[in-house]
This record gives sequence, C-alpha cells and structure tokens, in this order.
Amino acid sequence: MTDERIYAIASEYLKKNLKNYFGDSVPEKLNTTRRMIIIASILDDSSERIVRYLEEEYKVNINVIFFNYFKTETEELLGRAWLMDPDEVQEHSEIGIKPPWTGFWFFNVGEGEHRNWDDNIRYEYIGAGQGVKYSNDLKRLKTGDRIFAYMRGLGYVGFGEVVKEAEMIKNFIVESEQKPLLDLPLEALKPSEYKDDPAMSEWVVGVKWIKTFPREKAKTFSGAFANPHVVCKLRHQETLEFLKKEFELKDVI
Repeated sequence: MTDERIYAIASEYLKKNLKNYFGDSVPEKLNTTRRMIIIASILDDSSERIVRYLEEEYKVNINVIFFNYFKTETEELLGRAWLMDPDEVQEHSEIGIKPPWTGFWFFNVGEGEHRNWDDNIRYEYIGAGQGVKYSNDLKRLKTGDRIFAYMRGLGYVGFGEVVKEAEMIKNFIVESEQKPLLDLPLEALKPSEYKDDPAMSEWVVGVKWIKTFPREKAKTFSGAFANPHVVCKLRHQETLEFLKKEFELKDVI
C-alpha cells in the first residue's frame, strides 16, 4: 500500500491529516516493515520449525505467543509466553533493513502529572510508567548506556549516561541528597500515585547528565529523528551529527 493511500485512509477515519494527528511520531516512509504474531495455545512441531526457520534463516519478524487459561477454586488465570525472545526477533529483522545503530539511545521525555523535566535535571533521573508497556521500555536501558532525551514537539533537551537501572519510584534514592526521591520537593504533581503497584507505578532510571537544556531551548531541525516509544535505538546519523554539535560533545563522544 502506498503512502498516499495510507494517508487517504487515515484522513477519512481520523478526520484530519495523519501527521497533524500523530505529530513527530510519523516516520518519513510508511509501511516499510511488518511484524507477524501467531497467537496459539499450542503449536505442532512442524509449525514451530517453520517459524524458527523463517526467523533464523530469513530474518522474518515472526513469533508465536502462547495463551493458556487456568482456573482454581477461587481464581481465573491467563498465562502468556513467547516462543522466542521478542527483542531478539526484532533485532534480527532489522539487520539489513534499518541503518546501523549509532550506539546511543533515544528517550522520550513525557511530561505530565507524574513526571517533570525540571525534576529530571535536578535529581538526575528519567521516568516512565502508568502501564507495563511504558515501564518495560524503560527497563531496556542498562548501566553505561548513553541516552539523548527528547521532548515531543520541542526537541532534544539532554544527554547523559545511565548509572542506575530501572526501579519503582518509591525505591529510588537520589545519591546527591542521600534521600528517597519521593521525600524531596518535586515539580510533578502526582509522582507517588500507584507507587505500590508494580504495573502502574512510575519507574525511574538514574542518569548522570553530561549536558542538558531547559525545555524552551530544546534543539531540533527539520527531519530530526523522533519516535513515540519511551525508549528506542537512535539510528539516524544526521540527527546524531546535529546533536554532537548542539550539545558540544566533540570531546565526549
């Protein structure tokens, strides 16, 4: 399906232009990659061999997710398991399709009631939560990873290195203050909401900021890389070269 056809369908359904609806998260070229997920309770050996063959030999982004239903005297449970690690499958499928990884991560700073960029700078952390699909993204970051922080609609506002991996906000200690983050004055209005619920809590990652900018001085240009996910790999070389210059990172990178 062509880009023009996709835009036409979206305009009819959304009643507005696709780029106006999703902003920076719309890629320049649509429909370039696909993902196939087979949902099953069981899978015969022949089908499993075919799936593994397509993934391993041809780097097809294909996987199987198994759902199983269990019932006890008091509870109903739904179990879920992947045939193959979905992150590894995604990585394999990107080989030869996407540009090589620059070695840096993109982080989407989402401001709101639960988080604030001023807090992020002051106490050296980044956060995401109110759903496992957001906190799980954050858990991809490991100690030593280098990240560029981006604010939707504004541009890039920070560059730093991960010094502490993801944990629930109630457990996060700010090293410079030697106090729990939730015991410190914060600009965010509801950072502690759901703090005892792992699925809905805000999760945070400790960051040693190397360079930051206030939101009103965010750095961007026409065509700069942006993504709706909380965390993803930065592959856009033009964006990296721009950030090196704007963040004055020649002696750091």
